[in-house]
Amino acid sequence: MADKLAVVFGASGFLGRHVVRELAAKGWRVRAAVRRPNYANHLRPLGAVGQIELSQANVRYRDTVDQALDGADAVINLVGILKPEGKQKFAAVQRDGARNIAELCAKRGITNVVHVSAIGADDDSESDYARTKAEGEAAFRQFVPETVVLRPSIIFGPQDDFFNRFAGMSRMSPFLPLIGGGKTKFQPVYVDDVADCIRLAVESADYAGRTFELGGPEVKTFKELMELTLRIVGRRRALLPIPFFAAEPMGSVGSFVDSVSPFDAPITADQVKLLKSDNVVGQSGEDNVGNIADFGITPETMETILPTYLVRFRKAGQFSPETL
Repeated sequence: MADKLAVVFGASGFLGRHVVRELAAKGWRVRAAVRRPNYANHLRPLGAVGQIELSQANVRYRDTVDQALDGADAVINLVGILKPEGKQKFAAVQRDGARNIAELCAKRGITNVVHVSAIGADDDSESDYARTKAEGEAAFRQFVPETVVLRPSIIFGPQDDFFNRFAGMSRMSPFLPLIGGGKTKFQPVYVDDVADCIRLAVESADYAGRTFELGGPEVKTFKELMELTLRIVGRRRALLPIPFFAAEPMGSVGSFVDSVSPFDAPITADQVKLLKSDNVVGQSGEDNVGNIADFGITPETMETILPTYLVRFRKAGQFSPETL
C-alpha cells in the first residue's frame, strides 16, 4: 500500500488515532485531515518518517475538504460530536459536513469510502445526534453508493469518554447516576477492533455499499456497566436511579451549562433522549446489515481491556487490589 493515500477526516480524535496507526502499520500513506493540525502532532510517530501528513480541514468548509481530498485513493470519515460546542453543531458537522465530503468525493470520482456513523442512527429520532447521524449516512448513500457505513455501539479504549468519565466520577462522587433506572442496553466494542474493520473495509471491495453494525461480545445494561466499572477501579459507590422525567430537566440544565461555560455538564438534554433507546446490534431491523463477524474479527471483551487503562482510577493505582 506504499503508493496508496488514505485521507482520514477526524483523525486526531479517540478513534482516529487508532485508525491512523492501523493504516500506517499496513503500509498506507495517511493524510490526517483535522481542524487543528497543531493539536495532532501525536499522530506523526504512529508511522514512519513522512508517512503521516497533517492537513487542515474543517468539514463545514468545502474548500478545505476539497483540498484535503487531493490525490486520495481512499477516504474515511470519522467526524462526529457528542454535544454541540460553538459552531460545531450536530447538523453542521454530522449532516452538512458529511454531505460536503460525500459530494466532493463523488465529484473527484473517489468511491473507496468508509463513513463511521453510530448504532441508533434514525431519521425519526427525538435526538439531534441520532437524527443527524442518519442524515449523514443518507448523504453518502446518495452521492457515493459504494460507501461502507459502519455503526459502532459505545467504543471503549484508553482514551474513551465513557468508562474514563464514570471511573473518574467515582473518585469524588458518593454515587453514580442511573438515567432511566440504568436499564438501557449497550454492546461496547473495543476501539482497535473498530479500527481493524475500517482498515479491512478500505482494502477489500467485498464490503462496498454495505452497512455494518459493530458491537462487542457482551450486551449489558447501563447499570451493569457501572457495576463493572466500580469493580475494576475497586470502589464502592451507590447507584442512584434517576427516572427519565427527572433526568430531562437535569439534561436541559446541562445543555445550558455547556452553552455558557467552559465546563462539561454531566449530561445534556440530547443525551437523555439517546438513553431512551437501546444501543445494540440488530435493533434497526434493516435488511442486509452485517456485523463485526463479517470482517473475520473476534471482538475483545471488556474484562480483558478495561483493567489495562482504568487502573489509574484505583486508590493506589496499579498497586491496588485488582477488584473489590
